[in-house]
Amino acid sequence: MDSWTGAIAHHGYLILIAMVFLEAIGLPAPAALALLIAGAAAAHGFLQVQFALGAAVLAMLAGDTLMFLLGRYTGWWLLGALCRVSLNPESCILRSADSFYRRGRQLLVIAKFIPGINTMAPPLAGSMNMRFAQFLPLDLTGSVLYVGSYFAVGFLFSDALGVVMHGYQAVGRILGWVVIALIAAYLLFQLRLWLRERALPVVTLADPAEAARELLSGADIYDVRSHGYFDTKAKRIRGSRRLDPNALHQSGAQVSGERSVYLYCTCARQATSTRVARELQTTLAGKPVRIAVIKGGLRAWTRAGLPVEAIPGDEMADMPLFK
Repeated sequence: MDSWTGAIAHHGYLILIAMVFLEAIGLPAPAALALLIAGAAAAHGFLQVQFALGAAVLAMLAGDTLMFLLGRYTGWWLLGALCRVSLNPESCILRSADSFYRRGRQLLVIAKFIPGINTMAPPLAGSMNMRFAQFLPLDLTGSVLYVGSYFAVGFLFSDALGVVMHGYQAVGRILGWVVIALIAAYLLFQLRLWLRERALPVVTLADPAEAARELLSGADIYDVRSHGYFDTKAKRIRGSRRLDPNALHQSGAQVSGERSVYLYCTCARQATSTRVARELQTTLAGKPVRIAVIKGGLRAWTRAGLPVEAIPGDEMADMPLFK
């Protein structure tokens, strides 16, 4: 019993903060369960009510603020990552943005109770230019409501403390193993991606300077970003054209195969550009055309001081913004 209560006294707040924060940034952490158990623990004196509630609310607010700022400063990239499981990521963003614009202020208060929306709401608020001074009190209200509700249930129904505390202690014991397992799974996933990459056809990489020279000589440069055409401040390589990576079979006719083709995106390791390049290699098989990916994408191009331009208004997807 002493070791059991000692574990709660020493690790209870840390576990609670970790679970709430991880859930707030979109990871599958059981924050509601941690809050229920923390409420029961507080009812029997293992945790201080004011400290547990304050720590949980601040952890949730910190996670939401991080997501808000990432949404503000990464534009639609983060939303694209969150929508990646959708069959049509761009449609997912558009639907989510429209829904949030119509109900965003009220939705922030109850978003914590809605799976999926709880992670999307803060970055949507940031991406759609909601003022931080407006976001903060709404999100704080939602965080207090969510934390307080689950904590109160655990506090009021704490008779089954032995079972509950056993679960809470189990969380503490397995938390380290979960972290180790996640790291191992990530490393195995990266190894699998590397092995798959090795088995796929080789894609030629070109530095920005080479692509710029070839563009002057008549080559085609295509912007294949999945979500680059939503942000009104977005730029693209001067002289490049849009090629939708999610609709290559419909838009593949845009690539004639008569001139060299250079592709670029803004994702890690040129992932989208590489995928599109391989698909074009298959589509244009038999044609003596050079297909290359600009190494480093748009960021490398701009770092090299090469010219960019605003995306034409008729190619932008209109997004609702909070004023």
